[in-house]
Amino acid sequence: MPVPVAPEAPGDERGALLAYLEAQRGGIRRALHGLTEEQARSRPSASGLSLAGVLKHVAVGERDWLRTMRGEPFDLRGQTKVWEDSFVPGEGETVAYLLALYERVARETEEAVRALPSLDVTFTTPRVPWDEGGERSWRWALLHLIEETARHAGHADVVRESIDGKGAFDLVFETGALPEPDWSVLE
Repeated sequence: MPVPVAPEAPGDERGALLAYLEAQRGGIRRALHGLTEEQARSRPSASGLSLAGVLKHVAVGERDWLRTMRGEPFDLRGQTKVWEDSFVPGEGETVAYLLALYERVARETEEAVRALPSLDVTFTTPRVPWDEGGERSWRWALLHLIEETARHAGHADVVRESIDGKGAFDLVFETGALPEPDWSVLE
């Protein structure tokens, strides 16, 4: 828990889910704080992923889930190529570009979720080799996005720490996401 998530207003389930999703997105953004483009594209850990690659992947992944949730057409071959390409930023895909993309996707997700009459609204996921597909609720999709983003935020923490030794809490305080606690209360 690098940052506390404020409790939702009574009965605001979608607000709670969106807040937890945003907290995980923040972990990914903070992992890139203060790095050069070269550092952000470096692959210092065993996985071979860069922080810029993680950022692109979560932005593209959330955007594609939103398209599925909205019922847009799905082409497995095309989507597989998009997924494979999502781990490696292209020539013009700078950290600034990818952060802006992620911000737009986050805004679109929030607007779509807030516009729903209920999180019980369903959509159909396509059948893919690893899943039978079928009807899912927007609640399920938000929980899935939180899970996936959290997994990648943890990965981003490891990659960042491999670059310069800065951990998630270091970056929370450095970016001002939280003020440095008064640790003297523990003495």
